[in-house]
Amino acid sequence: MARRRTLRPEEEELWHAVARSTRPFKGRCRLALPEVPPAPVVVKPADPAPRPRLPAFMMGERARHETAHHIAPSLAESLASAPLQMDAKTHGKMTRGKILPEARIDLHGMTLAEAHPELIRFLLNAQSAGLRLVLVITGKGKRGPDIGPIPHRVGALRHQVPQWLRLAPLGPAVLQVTEAHLRHGGAGAYYVYLRRR
Repeated sequence: MARRRTLRPEEEELWHAVARSTRPFKGRCRLALPEVPPAPVVVKPADPAPRPRLPAFMMGERARHETAHHIAPSLAESLASAPLQMDAKTHGKMTRGKILPEARIDLHGMTLAEAHPELIRFLLNAQSAGLRLVLVITGKGKRGPDIGPIPHRVGALRHQVPQWLRLAPLGPAVLQVTEAHLRHGGAGAYYVYLRRR
């Protein structure tokens, strides 16, 4: 004989729901089912809404929005990010083109080999003469045919002059280098502020 087991509460509840919905057959004996009062419904308190583990965010909110990808910063950016060595008020006037350069040199049409000694001679003579602000005009350069997968920079003098101004013998004589204002040549010229001797 099969062993009887007791019903679990959820099984018993299900059994009574099924038993109430049945109808007896006609002409057969009826079994009297014990009346069991319905189990009280226990309402659990609602759980509070689960808290997110991460703060709210939007996709891409911290991504940098750059329009162009450069391996090296542009000349204007690298000169602007250089630490300020001179008086801030004078520097502001100089970058706005309010101070006139005391002398200028035009390196247009020169090769690198010709321009380097001319620049050294000009700047050292200007410093010995007591000049403070000079203008070095390099030109913007011409865009030639771009052959090959690696792009080349336009304006050899324009890129080389700031490096020469950092190295000896010009490095100790130069206090600050910035791109010239539009009225003095813009991106094709540099203001060079010299140290006192």
